[in-house]
Amino acid sequence: MKLIVGLGNPGKSYENTRHNIGFMVLDHFANINNWKSKWNALYAETMVNNEKVLLVKPETYMNLSGNALIEFVNFYKINLEDILVIQDDLDLAFGTYKLKINSSAGGHNGIKSIIERLGSNSFARLKVGISNNKEMDTKDYVLGKFTKEQLETFEKLSPTFNEIITSFITDGIDKTMNKYNRKS
Repeated sequence: MKLIVGLGNPGKSYENTRHNIGFMVLDHFANINNWKSKWNALYAETMVNNEKVLLVKPETYMNLSGNALIEFVNFYKINLEDILVIQDDLDLAFGTYKLKINSSAGGHNGIKSIIERLGSNSFARLKVGISNNKEMDTKDYVLGKFTKEQLETFEKLSPTFNEIITSFITDGIDKTMNKYNRKS
């Protein structure tokens, strides 16, 4: 079983904000409207190439994402190598992405919470670039809405994100990183 986690904040006021790009990527991948609720998260189960996949969107707010994730990990007995977390990344330009494993939280409080609850950083991450605006407070920037142009770029990238998630599920993180962590 694979666990794919998209990070974000719950509620209408956070829709289409930079910090919610993890939710957005997962929503495009799942393409469903009937999420269930359990352990302070929305979740859905699906099959991808005969592999059971659990899709999770924590509703604990970003800084406590690990509290929801750990419940699914413990209940379903999911191994760390079977977890992919989709997160926003201020240090990557908008429209870019990078797959990582065994890396620090890098100042991302959602990832910090997950590392604390798992007791490890040995899980895969799809970091999606949201750029940075050094002239704004970081909190205001990440909670700011995407522009129309940025949303259009996101829509164009969504098929690639879907391919990355599918590759992780079927081929694992090493092959997926080798295929998708190319320089443009």
